[in-house]
Amino acid sequence: MLRLESLTAGYGGSQVLFDVNLEVRPGEVVTLLGRNGMGKTTTIRAIMGLLPSVGGRIWGGEIVLDNRAVAGLPAHRLAQQGLGLVPEGRQVFPTLTVEENLLATAAHRGAGAPRWTLPAVYDFFPRLRERRRNAGAKLSGGEQQMVAIGRALMTNPRLLILDEATEGLAPLIRAEIWSVLAQLKAEGQAILLIDKNLAAVSRLADRHVVIEKGRTVWTGTSAELEAAPEVRDTYLHL
Repeated sequence: MLRLESLTAGYGGSQVLFDVNLEVRPGEVVTLLGRNGMGKTTTIRAIMGLLPSVGGRIWGGEIVLDNRAVAGLPAHRLAQQGLGLVPEGRQVFPTLTVEENLLATAAHRGAGAPRWTLPAVYDFFPRLRERRRNAGAKLSGGEQQMVAIGRALMTNPRLLILDEATEGLAPLIRAEIWSVLAQLKAEGQAILLIDKNLAAVSRLADRHVVIEKGRTVWTGTSAELEAAPEVRDTYLHL
């Protein structure tokens, strides 16, 4: 579904990505792992066409979606191709209600009835139904993350991308988010995920891609990562 080949990118005259390679297949959950400042968010911004909005650009390499080169396409075109983003920091619209946040991104892609509608998101996140008239700024961090995930699902994405899925959330909310992602995986939703919780991502993901200083340095399954303490010690632990 999605393939990055020797992706290079940066901001102004500063190169951040030097050689990033990853692949996400239909129905697969893949994590992008690495310590802070190694280029994970820049990689997501490049995939989603968001680098120009923060003074960056793709310098080289390829981003291929469904065997079509899409590097350089604007963000709205990539969303139309079926990429849905849950951004770092959640970024809900603070003055819109929960319901308005969800409806703002609603889209129907393909034939037949859409999987994700407002009732479907409310069934998935009952708490959002209870808070549907509340403004985004009045929600807790966990509720805002539910809105951010629901908002991305309302685009009916073929690939859901989450940047720091559970960062800064209370333990009970983190557990709820991991349960939600497991349900999405069981339904066949393709997911590309950034998160620091190795135990949780190892239970969820099919494969992991580790980057260090803007380069892919390791790729493998959860079992292979568990059997490679040198990878965890060298590239993932502080």
